[in-house]
Amino acid sequence: MQLELSPADAEFRDRMREAFQRLVPQEIRDTVLEGRHLTRDQIVESQRALNAEGLAVPHWPAEWGGQDWTDLQRHLWHEEMQRAGVPIPLAFNASMIGPVLAQFGTEEQKKRFLPDTANLDIWWSQGFSEPDAGSDLASLRTTAVRDGDDWVVNGQKTWTTLGQYGDWIFTLVRTDPEVKKQAGISMLLIDMTTPGVEVRPIELIDGGHEVNEVWFSDVRVPGDLLVGEPGEGWTIAKFLLGNERVGVAPVGATKRALATLKATAGDLMDDPLVRARVAELENDLLALELTALRVAAHSSDGAPHPASSVLKLKGTVLQQAVSELALDLAGPASLAARADDESPQEGWARRSAPTYLNLRKASIYGGSNEIQRQIISRTILGL
Repeated sequence: MQLELSPADAEFRDRMREAFQRLVPQEIRDTVLEGRHLTRDQIVESQRALNAEGLAVPHWPAEWGGQDWTDLQRHLWHEEMQRAGVPIPLAFNASMIGPVLAQFGTEEQKKRFLPDTANLDIWWSQGFSEPDAGSDLASLRTTAVRDGDDWVVNGQKTWTTLGQYGDWIFTLVRTDPEVKKQAGISMLLIDMTTPGVEVRPIELIDGGHEVNEVWFSDVRVPGDLLVGEPGEGWTIAKFLLGNERVGVAPVGATKRALATLKATAGDLMDDPLVRARVAELENDLLALELTALRVAAHSSDGAPHPASSVLKLKGTVLQQAVSELALDLAGPASLAARADDESPQEGWARRSAPTYLNLRKASIYGGSNEIQRQIISRTILGL
């Protein structure tokens, strides 16, 4: 079942399909479609190709590279990009710090950072979580103390995704320890080549190096790199996380993963119980897609819709459910590592276990699903 489009929106969708196939090399798209890891260079090449055609940051203000599209067109752009296997523009740039700077940054910050952020000339990292301040982000302990016109930062961030590639990091810091904990937080932009910044890798359960620790030891940050006012960091963080939660429910990618599994799993799909699981997932994905449209339609004023928490919660549950189905179908083949066998079935089977393990993170980052349930109970159900 598909959403019925008007002729104009159907033409827009077809234009997106053509553009994605034309702009991004097949080798990069195959890497995504086959579930392999992208290199830094592939991510940069893809985003720059999109940005050259005005397709990297369409949700930004038009003066900074955005497009005057409807909410449905933005949804179609996102869905067709995932369907084509095009890497989504780097979330830290496109969906997090870019919108934050457009909303809260000074004119000087916008001019300095937004063009390079859209084009991935700057690779941004996210400095939010700490060892004792993950879901309870307000408890963060990294400090920034005024010293003349500068801030001096000390502390530690963790689970910094792709931080090994980072040029700059947008960082939440405690600037006032005497007030209510949410009120004492600010956001700083920190050059990761600054003396005192150290990135340490964390090896994941699937064997990959995707996340890192970032340590700050007497890191001096110029005062003009504060975003907003001192103490405004919590407000900025809520704005950013609302955008992040929409992005971590990849409807198109999950639909594609399920369709690819159906196409490659062969006779395994003939089992009635398997077909019932697939039908249930397809129905849930359609409902999720409709929720994504509703969230997009009510977030245009810059304040994310409360249902973004529903989208994050259900989206990550479905991501994990599709990966679990693949693991179940692969069975013992999921543990095989026969590099000389490149058949499609063996390929998806071998990748099923690392994918399943890696996606355990999906219900934790961006605000854990337990936290999302609390947000839903307060802001939607009024409990």
